[in-house]
Amino acid sequence: MNIGAPEIILIILAVLLLFGYKKLPDASRSFGRSLRIFKGEMKGMKDDDARAATPAPPAVLQAADADRRAQLEAEAAAAEARAAELRARAAQPGAADAR
Repeated sequence: MNIGAPEIILIILAVLLLFGYKKLPDASRSFGRSLRIFKGEMKGMKDDDARAATPAPPAVLQAADADRRAQLEAEAAAAEARAAELRARAAQPGAADAR
């Protein structure tokens, strides 16, 4: 089944009749955006599959976990120190009067 020039002209006329010449640029722009989003999502799914298929070596994961654990412990220590400082200020006599 070959589509020749007369069939293409009929399709173009049908599209123009359905959408009108003023709405055609907006419709084609929307169609292009939809295709771009669809392609991006498909590429993202392929990238996710590729990442899941090649797991990171355990040594890299352990090093990353150790770094993250050390960072969280440092943040917790800083938060505890700040809380102790605030408790000490609140316990001082006249602390409520200063506010």
